[in-house]
Amino acid sequence: MGWRGVLGFEYGIVQAPLGPDISGPHLVAAVANAGALGLLRAPDWESPHYLRGLINTTRTLTHKPFGVALVLAFPFQENLKVILDEKVSVLQISWGDCTRELVDKAHSAGVKVVPQVGNIEGAKQAIEAGVDGIIVQGLEAGGHVIGQDGLITLVPRVLDLVGDRQIPVIAAGGIVDARGYVAALALGAQGICLGTRFVATEESNAHPTYKRKLVEFNETAYTDVFGRARWPGAPHRVLQTPFYKEWRSLPAHESETNQPVIGHSTINGVDKEIRRFGGTVPNMTTTGDLESMVMFAGQGVGLIKEILPAAEVVKRLVEGAQLIIQKNFK
Repeated sequence: MGWRGVLGFEYGIVQAPLGPDISGPHLVAAVANAGALGLLRAPDWESPHYLRGLINTTRTLTHKPFGVALVLAFPFQENLKVILDEKVSVLQISWGDCTRELVDKAHSAGVKVVPQVGNIEGAKQAIEAGVDGIIVQGLEAGGHVIGQDGLITLVPRVLDLVGDRQIPVIAAGGIVDARGYVAALALGAQGICLGTRFVATEESNAHPTYKRKLVEFNETAYTDVFGRARWPGAPHRVLQTPFYKEWRSLPAHESETNQPVIGHSTINGVDKEIRRFGGTVPNMTTTGDLESMVMFAGQGVGLIKEILPAAEVVKRLVEGAQLIIQKNFK
């Protein structure tokens, strides 16, 4: 195992599952080939044949292990069966109960389980369920954020709960570069999970306009303006685009249901309408008024200066962190 490996991977770096299909086979394979843990995002609806295809496509691009993420807030049983049948290395879960039954079922298939939690209650549940690792997500994270605590206080509290159990804790939220990596290690985390930085890579399935805005903009907001009807009670962190600034005070009774269609996307093989205030980020297939679509981003977005290959992101994180530690922690 190489420097700061975690969960059997060479490096303690996890590429977050980026929805709805931004972390596809090409990104996940590139991350895996670089020695880190890449995570496919399973569709938010039951789509076992399509998901099996995603897994198989990824396996044509890498011989290294990788994982698949499920959002438990949506129907998932058929997708879960595929993940376990295919015996992927890691099942990442979020937005739902991490039960002993689910963990035992995955372990019986030889699959490790790593939930993402945003609070102490979620961490306790994960530990009691017998998980293999825990991603601790701070309020700084982009996309849908389940908790209200900052990473710098939440990680140590979860570590205290874990105690001497062999459960690696992985920090997520606002981490973009080697400085954030070292900060997470200083908190006691064994690894880091990055989302926004991997959206802004050559292999990500995000639309070029979305990638460009991650470089251009440096402010985010924590809001519930987007996707209220599809996923109620799921606040999220977004780029402060001109569209967001204009509509950030959207009345609570409004949602995307009565709004005009502003574009179209093919998402996990299905053609979808995108309505104004819909919670769907633009991918490579998206057409229409991209400027008015949601663009998820974490607080570290201001540190992203260029679109890079995923392998270069991993390389800079590892080499940069090593240099910082050698220089400052002799």
